[in-house]
Amino acid sequence: MAELWFYHLERSELEQALPPLLEKCLQRGWRALVRGGAPERLEALDAVLWSFRDDSFLPHGTDDAPNAPRQPVLLTAAAGNPNGAQALFLIDGAEPGDLSGFERACLLFDGRDDDALEKARSRWKQARDGGVSASYWRESATGKWEKQG
Repeated sequence: MAELWFYHLERSELEQALPPLLEKCLQRGWRALVRGGAPERLEALDAVLWSFRDDSFLPHGTDDAPNAPRQPVLLTAAAGNPNGAQALFLIDGAEPGDLSGFERACLLFDGRDDDALEKARSRWKQARDGGVSASYWRESATGKWEKQG
């Protein structure tokens, strides 16, 4: 069963927080699947991942592109795990679905959005009640992730 890590965005926007987390996955030798809700948001993230930093290249693609299953980082709104990812990143309230094929699932949520905060709290409770190993990560004042519980 996958570990479920909750990332509480308080200072950063998703576009700043997600790329370094994806880089860490690739450094571990893992593939990553980013599951979101709206296709427009995934298109915007696709553009961000190409240019988030001048000195970095983050290989990725979208699920509608040729060779999508071969991508080390795949952006999708669909269920499943088409690129055989070890890490699942859930954004914008995307449903986790079956986590059994993943080593880790990371739920990123905007703590400044009351609806996102409430949904994250509900998912935290569901995970704990369901016996899922869950961790809560919060941004420090310096922008580093600190494990809270």
